[in-house]
Amino acid sequence: MSGQIENSGAKAASQLLSPQNARDLFDSVDAFLFDCDGVIWKGDKLIDGVPQTLEMLRSKGKKLVFVTNNSTKSRRQYSEKFRSLGIAVSEDEIFSSSFAAAMYLKAIDFPREKKVYVIGEEGILEELELAGFTGLGGPEDGKKTVQMKPNCLFEYDKSVGAVVVGLDTYINYYKLQYGTLCIRENPGCLFIATNRDAVGHWTDSQEWPGAGCMVAAVCGSTEKEPIVVGKPSTFMMDFLLQKFHISTSKMCMVGDRLDTDILFGQNAGCRTLLVLSGVTTISTLQDPSNHIQPDHYTSKFFKKL
Repeated sequence: MSGQIENSGAKAASQLLSPQNARDLFDSVDAFLFDCDGVIWKGDKLIDGVPQTLEMLRSKGKKLVFVTNNSTKSRRQYSEKFRSLGIAVSEDEIFSSSFAAAMYLKAIDFPREKKVYVIGEEGILEELELAGFTGLGGPEDGKKTVQMKPNCLFEYDKSVGAVVVGLDTYINYYKLQYGTLCIRENPGCLFIATNRDAVGHWTDSQEWPGAGCMVAAVCGSTEKEPIVVGKPSTFMMDFLLQKFHISTSKMCMVGDRLDTDILFGQNAGCRTLLVLSGVTTISTLQDPSNHIQPDHYTSKFFKKL
């Protein structure tokens, strides 16, 4: 593995993280933003070195924030997952795309009398409820089927004013039809995507289809593009800045995906660190066609500095 990757078209070369430049990075940053899947864990298995690294950063007074595009869980559920893996993380330190979807609706003053149809899982429904919105769909509609009989109309709620699409392991034709009709037929209905990740590490052994598959299906049937609230959109960063009052130049985004995590950090003006424990491989990073270059990359966390 070379210590530096030159890439035509890249703004700067990525540097392999070493004890020397790790210290420089550490000293220049007040907050570390971590992705979760492929960075903290794979499925329900912690990645080697993570607990020691997080403990070391906290002991040095660094702020830790966990920014995940996986919308299947709410902040409460993510906090419980961290706890089950032996790591104490509060809900206030977690910014999930499920939370971002609810906060986006709040930010635009989405009418409380309107409903939100969810092609996704419990995380989105819980965050919508906490924000004061009425959510429909989710896992419950994963059990439903469609009947294509003559003179049979598919019934859907005309008061749905937004459709939120995220990772959905219960995806089916019923949900696609429901969401499609709402977006196409309900006047002004919003199409919101939690994220467009192609794949993710939902288990520790392999990658699985990500929310991008579900979003693409709805794009195809509605012929519309969504409002994306997760990474690399900087929407979540607005909330981070309001909450923690730390300049983005003093933040470092740590992630395993170039097109979401690293681009999110770069779009916001953060330092960026790519970890090779998840989706992105060293060959992908070095590929001449890749023009997203993190400041640093590493195959392992440093437990001590």
